[in-house]
Amino acid sequence: MMLQLKKVTKQFKLHHQHGTELNVLSDVDMSVAAGECVVLDGPSGMGKSTLLKLIYANYRATSGAIEVRQVDGSVIELTTANPRELIRVRQHTVGYVSQFLRVIPRVPALDIVAEPLLEDVSPNISSIDKAREQARGLLTRLRIPERLWELPPATFSGGEQQRINIARNMIKPRPILLLDEPTASLDDENSRIVIDLIHEAVSRGTAIVGIFHDSAVGKAVATRHIDAAQFRK
Repeated sequence: MMLQLKKVTKQFKLHHQHGTELNVLSDVDMSVAAGECVVLDGPSGMGKSTLLKLIYANYRATSGAIEVRQVDGSVIELTTANPRELIRVRQHTVGYVSQFLRVIPRVPALDIVAEPLLEDVSPNISSIDKAREQARGLLTRLRIPERLWELPPATFSGGEQQRINIARNMIKPRPILLLDEPTASLDDENSRIVIDLIHEAVSRGTAIVGIFHDSAVGKAVATRHIDAAQFRK
């Protein structure tokens, strides 16, 4: 298994409401194998996005274990990992397409997309040129106009920003990929391109966990569905 969740629970303490505890996830058991795309179904408020953030270690689980198999075959337990270990996991093992693009202002879109390819090498003219060339190919495929490549994406449309987000987080193949409504702001044609990219990732053996507002997209990419209602026991 590439990803294993064992009795994962998440509670939030609402300090501004006299320490009230909000139970979001309870005793979640879930596993994802290489080459699977597991789609989390269910209405808003079931803890689906919270679960992805736990796997990416943006949140720390209240209890339970989250085991991730790394590129070298070793397994790391995210709830006890130190900050440096978590950074390495994000760089090499777990990719995450969130609902929002968060990048350094004034950096051109082309460099934002190319940056993950330079994490494993000493940047030089050759490696930077190769990374930018791959980024150009993916931006072209995602139908981002060339006139935008050298501009920072802060002023792009919502759909353009989301395609930059997808390109940045899918340009570097990782063993595990988390998708939080990646097609939410995309039209049908761009959604079909993203579906193709997901299929290609699955065929490479990537283990994917995804949330999709569009049930048709979820059905198109899923190898397995999980009802998130079971997370709220």
